[in-house]
Amino acid sequence: MASIHLLVLIHGMWGNPKHLAEAARVARETHSSPSSDGIKLHLLVAEAVSEDSTYDGVDWGGERIAKEVTETAAELESKGDHVVRFSITGYSLGGLIARYCIGVLHQQSFFEKVEPVNFNTIATPHCGLPRYPSIFSSIAQTLGPRMLSRTGEQFYCADKWSPKGRPLLIVMADPNRIFYQALAKFQHIRIYANAINDLTVPYVTAAIETSDPFADMDSNGIDIEFDEKYSCFVRKYTLPDTPPPKPETSWFRRSSKPSPPLLPPFLQFRFPLNLMFYALLPVIIPTIISMVFVRFALASRSSRARIRTLEKEAQKGNRQALIDLVAEIEKEMEEAVVELIDNPDPTPIYQPKVSKEHPIITPNHKKIAQWLNTLPLQRELVYFPAVRNSHAMIVARDVQRFEAHRAGEAVLRHWATSFIL
Repeated sequence: MASIHLLVLIHGMWGNPKHLAEAARVARETHSSPSSDGIKLHLLVAEAVSEDSTYDGVDWGGERIAKEVTETAAELESKGDHVVRFSITGYSLGGLIARYCIGVLHQQSFFEKVEPVNFNTIATPHCGLPRYPSIFSSIAQTLGPRMLSRTGEQFYCADKWSPKGRPLLIVMADPNRIFYQALAKFQHIRIYANAINDLTVPYVTAAIETSDPFADMDSNGIDIEFDEKYSCFVRKYTLPDTPPPKPETSWFRRSSKPSPPLLPPFLQFRFPLNLMFYALLPVIIPTIISMVFVRFALASRSSRARIRTLEKEAQKGNRQALIDLVAEIEKEMEEAVVELIDNPDPTPIYQPKVSKEHPIITPNHKKIAQWLNTLPLQRELVYFPAVRNSHAMIVARDVQRFEAHRAGEAVLRHWATSFIL
């Protein structure tokens, strides 16, 4: 009979367990031997939410993963092992699902017998997906909640999850709710965020901040110090006391920093194929956009059908999902408290500079950050300057197809060695 530390890994939107293959490999290598008190690591790469089922919402994803966790624990018990410790790591959307999942487990009294130890997220949109003052961002904010089903609504805080109309991400951050209380039980809470170049989950939401000191880095004069062992980790940054000199505005001025390639490796053709590819772009781009929209629309429609089925099954089985429990609690709240929480301070966050690089911080974002930052969070800022989008690189998501993703192994090594077994 062995004492087990159960570690759960949850991937992101449109993902599958293969996306966390490198994370699983590094975790197993780092903790191949039992801890000093004889506890063994058992790794569960969650499979209950995958591919199109990631459209079904953070809440239904959390319910599914919680069921997978309890079934895994029961299976281990049936073999004579005993789960005594629990940790969970979520990447991107998986971080939000992890936060909901532990709320479900807490409701089911899972942590009365199992000690919660490590809670980690990597590039997770804790405050939702922020809007930027650009046309593309405005389009994403409009279409995202419609094209990505329930998950899209929750990403953009466009849902009215609670009976009082509060978005799910607000409820999950509320210190009076079971999600926050479950998170507070963990001994170590560590969040990883890309400081720059994460076009999917920007710094402000992954790091749970209300401003972005790394925006306009070439012109604001920020001074960065890096970790000696993990060179891609920002250990300290300093903003200038006085505004930096105005940069040269000549149109032909070139930046000293090399630009990352415009296209991914599999689209970087050699001559003369590259010329043919560029000539066909006016046809290729509209075709791809149309295919993507059709794909999103069909997946969203299927997701909404699945959600209706899940809700009916929950009613028939007399199973109280956590959403129902939270609904009962919210109905019992005093009206004055409800008004205070449901109508947050409308005063906008001051931004030192309004530009396309700086996010528009909403009252919802501000409230979520304010609440979550009362927890003992440990932030780890990762710096990958030579890529267009660092979101997949931070977890080495696909090293077989993209060699650049191997740089993310340093992040995984740091995560695994910081893990308390």
